Amino acid sequence: MLLVLSPAKSLDFDSPVPTGKFTQPGYLDDSAKLIETLRQKSPEDLSQLMHISAKLGELNFQRNLNWQIPFDTSNARQAIYAFTGDVYLGLDARALNQKDMAYAQNHVRILSGLYGLLRPLDLMQPYRLEMGTSLQHDNNSNLYQFWGSRLSEGLNQAMAGHKSRTLLNLASNEYFRAVDKKVLDADIISPVFRDYKNGQYKIISFFAKKARGMMAAHVIKNRIDSPAGICEFDMAGYRYSAKDSTATAPVFLRKQA
Repeated sequence: MLLVLSPAKSLDFDSPVPTGKFTQPGYLDDSAKLIETLRQKSPEDLSQLMHISAKLGELNFQRNLNWQIPFDTSNARQAIYAFTGDVYLGLDARALNQKDMAYAQNHVRILSGLYGLLRPLDLMQPYRLEMGTSLQHDNNSNLYQFWGSRLSEGLNQAMAGHKSRTLLNLASNEYFRAVDKKVLDADIISPVFRDYKNGQYKIISFFAKKARGMMAAHVIKNRIDSPAGICEFDMAGYRYSAKDSTATAPVFLRKQA
């Protein structure tokens, strides 16, 4: 079983990382092509393209200029320690031991607009390029067209030898759209997390993102490699609800945060 996560906009390239181990991203040549396209854009262009503030436009303009190959620990850091959004708050990578991280390296992939697919220990340099960005490159009008079927092919390759050809989708809709379902050779399971509010259970974005990270930690720490193990998730008050679930969309409910 393989699980996929979205990246995060917020990054940490300052605090120490707990390991010196790292790997190199598998699509760096493609990333370099996208960077060359981004370098042709001014800070104002980037602000308009990605709907971000002028300050963030300038920050990412400088990031694009500074981006360079080769990657090493002096100019890049492991992806799982670089992302710091809600999902990664739930995942809490620094609580994973060495064996956990080795398991994660083989069972976790992070979808990325710039890097395509990242393993947890793949090095990355700071960037801002969401998968839904309408960045034109060659004959491609957006990143979905740019990546095409290659991400699904990469996921298929990552699942070679796994006990269960199941893809656990813990990514957002924006990022999972980049996975070509016709090419993917796996059953897809997409968990749903709902919190009780105002008399009903509903998806609350912040809590759902954090829960996806906690689900990832559950899979990693318990070495879950089958769909049945997913339903055992019970962290932070969430419980599997059989009556609300389907085989491809298990539902987890929580009465109070």
